[in-house]
Amino acid sequence: MPLLNCTARNCMYNKDEYCSKGDILVEGTTAETADETCCRSFVEKKDGTVNRAETGCACKTIEVDCKACDCSFNTQEKCSADKITIAGASACRCDDTKCGSFTAK
Repeated sequence: MPLLNCTARNCMYNKDEYCSKGDILVEGTTAETADETCCRSFVEKKDGTVNRAETGCACKTIEVDCKACDCSFNTQEKCSADKITIAGASACRCDDTKCGSFTAK
């Protein structure tokens, strides 16, 4: 499992730039660049909702399902990178995020 760094601080799963969800899905079936990918698991934190990060563990490694078929780290729809970054410091929805580790084949 890759080491994950996530800058999408507005995601309800983000805890200290790690993820408390346990697994994530990176989308971008036809992506040729990182900007064409996104973290489909992103859920915006909203006032009044329970922040999953407050109750879950901040996982440093995480299982990453990957639909970005043209990424060199995609091995049978799983990420095989040693580490990945999900970017999206000001994200309000999943389309505002991206897999910063995407590398075209």
